[in-house]
Amino acid sequence: MKTGVPDFYRANVGLMLIGPGRRIFVGRRLNQPDAWQMPQGGVDKGETPVEAACRELREEVGTTQALLLRQTRDWITYDVPLAMHPPHWKGRWRGQAQKWFALAFTGRDSDIDLTAHDQEFDAWRWAAAGELVEGIVPWKRPVYQAVVKEFADFVA
Repeated sequence: MKTGVPDFYRANVGLMLIGPGRRIFVGRRLNQPDAWQMPQGGVDKGETPVEAACRELREEVGTTQALLLRQTRDWITYDVPLAMHPPHWKGRWRGQAQKWFALAFTGRDSDIDLTAHDQEFDAWRWAAAGELVEGIVPWKRPVYQAVVKEFADFVA
């Protein structure tokens, strides 16, 4: 293990961007009409998790209008079904280890630009914590449950 990331897991960050009414930003995956999720992405070589979180916020949400509230204490892991492993993983990982960041959105809805970088979402909305957990793919549901629990003081 290096930097606390378990062996065979790709270092990744997740963003719980909290907006008006303690609702959470979710994006609909491009070309996957039923796949809504919070932003997430890999930690690049030489990058700290907090640096990766800031970069992912700019790239996937298209804004920097947020304040860091807290990060998860531990890395949260999940396995990706084998049939869904991206080819560029080349068998190195069985899933992802994620540090999650709770962020308070300080901007306006108009500050969000899904096309600011390589577009990953084709739509977005604010969702309640319960909707978020129910709407994620079943194999990621334990991760979302853990994140909602850890950040419950921000979204309850």
